[in-house]
Amino acid sequence: MKNWIFTFTALVCATFAFSQEALTYQKPPKEILELVDVERAPSVFMDSKKQNLVYAYSPMYKTIDEVSEPEMKLAGQRINPVTNMTSGARYFTRVTVQLNRSGEPKEVSGLPANAKLVNFAWSPDDQYIACGNIVANGVELWLIRVSTQKASKISDAVLNGNLGTMFTWLNDSQSLLVHVLPQKPVYTDVVTAVPTGPSVSVSDGSKAQNRTYPDLLRNKIDEKNFELMATSELMLIGLDGTMKQWKSADLYTRESFSPDGKYVLINTIQKPFSYAVPWSRFAMKTEVYDMSGKLVQTIENRPVLDKLPKGFMLVESNKRSISWRSDEP
Repeated sequence: MKNWIFTFTALVCATFAFSQEALTYQKPPKEILELVDVERAPSVFMDSKKQNLVYAYSPMYKTIDEVSEPEMKLAGQRINPVTNMTSGARYFTRVTVQLNRSGEPKEVSGLPANAKLVNFAWSPDDQYIACGNIVANGVELWLIRVSTQKASKISDAVLNGNLGTMFTWLNDSQSLLVHVLPQKPVYTDVVTAVPTGPSVSVSDGSKAQNRTYPDLLRNKIDEKNFELMATSELMLIGLDGTMKQWKSADLYTRESFSPDGKYVLINTIQKPFSYAVPWSRFAMKTEVYDMSGKLVQTIENRPVLDKLPKGFMLVESNKRSISWRSDEP
């Protein structure tokens, strides 16, 4: 009986010894915090004449909320399915402008209190900088007028920041060609979804020396989620916020305007998707359109790049690195 009482008492003591309070995250003393919680050196964006400088400041560390955000791994890409932006993207919280490389940089006014600015892009005439601003439900389009150091929002949180560039300036500097979500994607949870059939891989006997890529597609659910992630409408958005559809929804990855501004080069992902390589190696079509959206010419229709030679011969046999020339029509 004494042994039983002793054992019971020891168990009770052990239970109390291992109990804990519900603690929140703590900060170190002020002296230590001042050593590590500092502002990074700014990123510098210069205009084409190298006269006006824009300094963009980013925080040193991510917050607990940010590192806890949801993340999807699809076709070699990691995205936040709530904001439709690359997961863990570096952003800027403060911007200053120095005109004519002289004087003290001036703070840009008009930015939101908790700005998370990404994808800075100068306009062709060097008068504006366009950027995205990550908010709780997506990415907005913002504009900074360099001469006045003032910022303004020109679209709601409708941008698709999952693939490639979110927007491209037109040559007249009065509007942008923007990747816009056709509708808010409703992704399927891979963990809780019940598959309708097995995942089957088929070997045709051919040899392919591929690198080991992370976060590739694995099943039909991943394919569906990737298609939702990659689909955008191309919209023309003016500096006053007016929006007009230029091309209907597709899997656009890149747009590039000709030097004379009359044509645009567009890359579009083609199906079927591959489970062996990331999206940058998926089948891709490169086409030229005029400014009315009419197809002028197909430059290349590249197949999926999943069977390349090894070693120093690791190059595709199709046209690659396609871009405009300024010295020829």
